[in-house]
This record gives sequence, C-alpha cells and structure tokens, in this order.
Amino acid sequence: MIKIAEILNTTPGIDYHLKHGLALHENVYRYSSWEFIDLFAQARRLFNEGKIDLIQADIDLISETDIGSHGTYEGKQVPLDLPMLDEAEYQGKNVDLNKPKRGGSKKFYVYVKNPKTGKVKKVSFGAKDGGGNLAVKLKDPKRRKAFADRHNCKDKKDKTKAGYWSCRVGRYWKSLGGSQNYPGYW
Repeated sequence: MIKIAEILNTTPGIDYHLKHGLALHENVYRYSSWEFIDLFAQARRLFNEGKIDLIQADIDLISETDIGSHGTYEGKQVPLDLPMLDEAEYQGKNVDLNKPKRGGSKKFYVYVKNPKTGKVKKVSFGAKDGGGNLAVKLKDPKRRKAFADRHNCKDKKDKTKAGYWSCRVGRYWKSLGGSQNYPGYW
C-alpha cells in the first residue's frame, strides 16, 4: 500500500499496513484467519473507492482473485479464493490439498481435487529430476516477469495442470523453504 487519502471506519489492521507501508501480500495476520481475509476485503473496498493506492502486485491480487470475499457452503460462511489446507485421501494415504511440496518425479508436486471427477490427483511440476543446476529464480523481478510472459501465466486457471502451479510457485515459496513469498505478474 502506498498512500492514504481520507479514510473512515478502518480496522487497526488496515491502519497498521498503511502506516508502515506494507503491501497486502505482506499481511501481518495469520494466513487464512478472519483478520487476514478482512484486510483484503477492506483494501479492495478502499481501492475501488479511490481512497488508497496499491502497488501493482496488490492490484493484480485483488482484481484477479476473490480473496476477501465470502460465500455460503453447506450453510456456513467460507472465504473465497483462498487456498485452504484440506485433507484428502490419495492412494490410501492422507494428503494436504493445494499445498505444494518439494520432491517427487519433478522438482515440486501438489495434490489437488479434480472438480469434474471429485478425485484427488497428484500434479508434478518444475524441472525433471529436480532440475539439477536449474534454479527457480524468483528473487529477480525481471526473470519472474519474463517467465510469466513466456508461459502465458495470466491464462492458467486449471489447478489440475502443472502450468497453473509453476506460474504460482512464488506464492508458496516460503512454505517450500524460501526466505519469502513472491507475488506473480498476471
């Protein structure tokens, strides 16, 4: 977040982010907590009202996702567009859904539920055999942008495909052992 105009009725969370110049993807709240989600909802509202300016990565995040919005599922209010860690069964073992991990036949893998069949699928992505000397170069913004452009990341919407996860690996980089997460460029 960059600047604040006249803002009324904000929570301490949005005030803190604005005061300290923190971007939305540097959210100070625990991932998936109601405060985490509410911060995105408020930022989206304030941005749409022209009361705050955001950096491009945060504009992309709130314009291309529903994070901060809620829907009703089985009579309960649930957050939208927020990868939740669900447990499922894959080949007889319990696995976490939508949480990329290192290893497998390629550099990374993730378990996802196929919405058409309802079955859990393992999606391997990244360089074959771990890539050897091929490193994921997320620290350089130019390289991240070039990768996103080259692989047409903005059009990758199917979670059951390796391309979707390759384009979004930066969002999960910290949980994969990196020092921080990196937003995408689409």
